[in-house]
Amino acid sequence: MYNLGFGDKKGNGDDEFDDNVISDNKDSLRVLATVAATVIIFTQYFPNAYVYAEGSNKARTRLYRIGISNHLEEINVDFIALGYINNKWEIFQKNRDYSAFLIKRK
Repeated sequence: MYNLGFGDKKGNGDDEFDDNVISDNKDSLRVLATVAATVIIFTQYFPNAYVYAEGSNKARTRLYRIGISNHLEEINVDFIALGYINNKWEIFQKNRDYSAFLIKRK
């Protein structure tokens, strides 16, 4: 299992990222598309990997849920998408208030 984490690079000279920062660059859709493309490529190399994601806050988790929902038909072609709700994993369904997500290549 791999944890999908991303954010803005901290300016402290280290290779650290801040996943709580709000940069407000108006590019959230571009960022999410880049992350999705990265997951596709990563799972081509590691097809048995589960990729875990959750937002650093409820608003970000909701954004990820909306993104998955909007592209679920495309996702379901090559991947199994799961959502975490009520202390268990289930096949991702639209209009469910998931707190985390897992994705695995079929």
